Amino acid sequence: MKVTEHLEKAKDTIFSFEILPPLKGQNINNIFGAIDQLLEFDPPFVNVTYHREEVVYNKLDNGLLEQKVVKKRPGTVGICAAIQSKYKIDAVPHILCGGFTKEDTENVLIDLNFLSIDNVLALRGDSMKNQTSFVPEPDGHRFASELIAQIKGMNKGVYLDKDLKNKTKTDFCVGGAAYPEKHFEAPNLNTDIQRAKEKVEAGAEYLTTQLFFDNEKFFHFVDQCRKAGITVPIIPGIKPIATKRHLSILPTIFHCDLPDDLIKAVADCKDNKQVRQVGIEWGIEQCKELKKAGVPAIHYYSMGKVDNVEKIAREVF
Repeated sequence: MKVTEHLEKAKDTIFSFEILPPLKGQNINNIFGAIDQLLEFDPPFVNVTYHREEVVYNKLDNGLLEQKVVKKRPGTVGICAAIQSKYKIDAVPHILCGGFTKEDTENVLIDLNFLSIDNVLALRGDSMKNQTSFVPEPDGHRFASELIAQIKGMNKGVYLDKDLKNKTKTDFCVGGAAYPEKHFEAPNLNTDIQRAKEKVEAGAEYLTTQLFFDNEKFFHFVDQCRKAGITVPIIPGIKPIATKRHLSILPTIFHCDLPDDLIKAVADCKDNKQVRQVGIEWGIEQCKELKKAGVPAIHYYSMGKVDNVEKIAREVF
């Protein structure tokens, strides 16, 4: 079933979450364990991230450096297939612009279609660590809106090879990303909302937001989106704070602000065990307010650890 169909039939706010593929060389059991832990909250769909390649440099015996491209978390498509087979829960793989040509994208979508995976989240993705800004692959997409347009084109039977005979139309439900505090590359929030609108105009059927800790920023963002003519469901993304280090790394990585009250509460903690409890309590209150406001779903970024998500969900759902 499509994500939009789950949202339409739901009588209350849906619980959903995101998982990371295991590191290369590990197996899927940890993912199954995380899903097992959250099944009681009846998630109708689970997102599976895709991690693009990284460049590493190995020092050779002659002192020179050898550049090597590696993928540290492969397996998104296979994990999605395993989840749908084992749990009968819809899997939503992330599809990126970064690292993909248009042909690469088409081939991944063909594989997903073969496996009856009919939901995708289309993202531009981050630049590689050795790049100062995002650089698309030759004959790849620069913007998520272009990627969405290709996916929706396949839904109409449009393939790159125009000479294909008896082409089968796909039927993907496509989601996009949104940023309540704006994407860090956008000059201001209004410009970023226009980028979100371009994704919707290209075919995005719902938007899931970057994580945030201040609900007022989310509510303001949704209000501005509606004024801009964006009518698709907007799903808030939540990540519980869990360590003191998060005070510095979350704003750096995700470009989000933390409220003063949350910063003070974390700073007053003696250890990370107390920080984790503060994060759970903040997450409970944040999600209760979101649910009361009637959001279509609350999407949790678990980062591979679901104990705190479970504690929040038990109080909210």
